[in-house]
Amino acid sequence: MLYDEVMQSVGYLRTQTERKPAIAITLGSGLGDLVDEMEDTCVIPYTDIPHFPHSHLEGHSGRLVFGRLSGTEIVVMQGRFHYYEGFGMQKITFPIYVLKFLGVRTLIVTNACGAVNPSFQPGDLLLLTDYINLLGLNPLIGENDERLGPRFPDMTEPFSLRLQALAQAAAKESGLTLKPGVYAYFNGPCFETAAEIRAYAVLGADAVGMSTVPETIVANYLGMEVLGLACATNMATGLAVNKHSHEEVLRIANESSERLCCLIKHLVSELA
Repeated sequence: MLYDEVMQSVGYLRTQTERKPAIAITLGSGLGDLVDEMEDTCVIPYTDIPHFPHSHLEGHSGRLVFGRLSGTEIVVMQGRFHYYEGFGMQKITFPIYVLKFLGVRTLIVTNACGAVNPSFQPGDLLLLTDYINLLGLNPLIGENDERLGPRFPDMTEPFSLRLQALAQAAAKESGLTLKPGVYAYFNGPCFETAAEIRAYAVLGADAVGMSTVPETIVANYLGMEVLGLACATNMATGLAVNKHSHEEVLRIANESSERLCCLIKHLVSELA
């Protein structure tokens, strides 16, 4: 069933564009400005794509954008889906399957997250080195279809070491700092409690957020190479001076967007 739905989505998209990008980028909250840097774009609303979920979250436009960045063909997910919106894991990750069968080999996932590591500051750009799945849910649970991937996929290197090295080199050449860290996946939609953040720090988390991990799991399952980049938009509960708000998250993400866009543009040219 999943395979058939993916093929129907892919078939529709191929009637709308002949683009064949090898690189896809998922944009998190407040990080949609990268689309403004793209040239010769073809924009397809999620609502037009068969079987695609639809989100109405502020900061997520809900569009698939094909185009060129730094002279390289890419496709951007301008908006993603979250478990706290009521989507099941298969719906959250459905676009990743579609991207794979469109020919994407490299996935760059971005997000806005809270800083658990006290050495981080709001506005810092983070390089994700690993993840902790705090939900206890996995998008691959259920009957496996070997046309998609193996029953027991390896997660030794969920975020590609090769891409991490390229990202650090691109950051250095761009005059930017990337702070490496482990990302903890929390279900939301409430922000975490101080006690939860203390527990996550003991587990080894440097940052916490409500996305990214399901997509990363499925991309690895499909044989894609994954790079994780994040913007620390706030200090996590217990470290923060003020109470949290989604508006403040978007404000800091928007302020950091220019630097993240600069890094991704440089990185895409290197990947090409």
